[in-house]
Amino acid sequence: MQVSRRAQAIEPFHAMAFGDLASELEAAGHRIVRLNLGEPDFGAPAAVRRAMAGTMDGRRLAYTSSLGTPELRAAIAGFYRDRHGVEVDPARIAVTMGASAALVLTIAATVEDGTYVLMADPSYPCNRQIVASFGGRALTVPTSPATRFQLSRDLVEQAWTPETGVVMVATPSNPTGTTIPRDELAAISDLARERGAWRLVDEIYLDTADRAPDGSPQRTVLAHDPDAIVLNSFSKAFGMTGWRLGWCVLPEELVGPVERLAMNYFLSASAPVQIAALAAFSPESLAEAEERRLDLLDRRRTMLDGLARIGLPVPSAPDGAFYAFADVSGTGLDAWDFCGRALREAHVALTPGRDFGTTHGDTHVRLSYAASHDDIVEGLDRLETWLGSLG
Repeated sequence: MQVSRRAQAIEPFHAMAFGDLASELEAAGHRIVRLNLGEPDFGAPAAVRRAMAGTMDGRRLAYTSSLGTPELRAAIAGFYRDRHGVEVDPARIAVTMGASAALVLTIAATVEDGTYVLMADPSYPCNRQIVASFGGRALTVPTSPATRFQLSRDLVEQAWTPETGVVMVATPSNPTGTTIPRDELAAISDLARERGAWRLVDEIYLDTADRAPDGSPQRTVLAHDPDAIVLNSFSKAFGMTGWRLGWCVLPEELVGPVERLAMNYFLSASAPVQIAALAAFSPESLAEAEERRLDLLDRRRTMLDGLARIGLPVPSAPDGAFYAFADVSGTGLDAWDFCGRALREAHVALTPGRDFGTTHGDTHVRLSYAASHDDIVEGLDRLETWLGSLG
């Protein structure tokens, strides 16, 4: 009996070792301040929680369509219309078991053996692993603070090969928290479309992002490129991480293929969760989500001010996702050792850059300000004391 080469080639989340160590230290009686989790501490909106309880009324909770219930797909389309000013046919929306399932489905539908998928370094590690699982090659493009750790049109053009079939961007980004400027995103989309490549845009953090100068929400890529593939989720803006519900917006030619793949891979997303998620788009829930976004801005100020105070620079300030990508090279420690010692000696859990790419993997760490305000303050105070002890 043999384990498949595919399974053997998949790399683990290296940072999970720090999560395991943090749990061991907690079990030994230490209080660990966790600034490593990309998970909001506020949970689902109240209206969604009530709706979920209401689904347990004895009704038949059967399988849904593989693309999701008509009601939820229509509600998501309405959200794009009302919040983002774009018309999306509900028939182009697929509801999935989290954005991770949306990524699996869309990569399966667009990547052949040998297809190159361009993506930024740094970027979310699962992107590379899923591309590799379907025989593609993740071509990670080194970025810098000059492009806010994001792809630009020029970088995409320089990295282009005849095998390029997909350009994948995340705006806002995990791990840097930064967005791609509207004009730059449009230029990337135009270049990829002109050269016959899919545009796969991760907008999971779009509705946690800063408002535009005129007060409007960040624009979805669909406002410029209606045939882009868009990934999104209820996990971040609505705080529904453990509910495992996401969606993707597809160009018409991918709807059928993705539906067939979903039938075979997952059958359907959870019926009661889909029913409850309708309440995420109620005025009450949307107002609650906006209050939380503003609260995250306050936490960000606390995080960035604290990092500046203790001498850990953030070369590109976040303006979207709730992360700060801090440069620790000035401490004399590489990022892995920095995080290990910070956890063991200061009892603060952080995420080293190794998982996100090689260009900045040894010099940068990711901190999450999705933690509570008090935890952010305590964690930074502990880091300041610990750094002072390093001499």
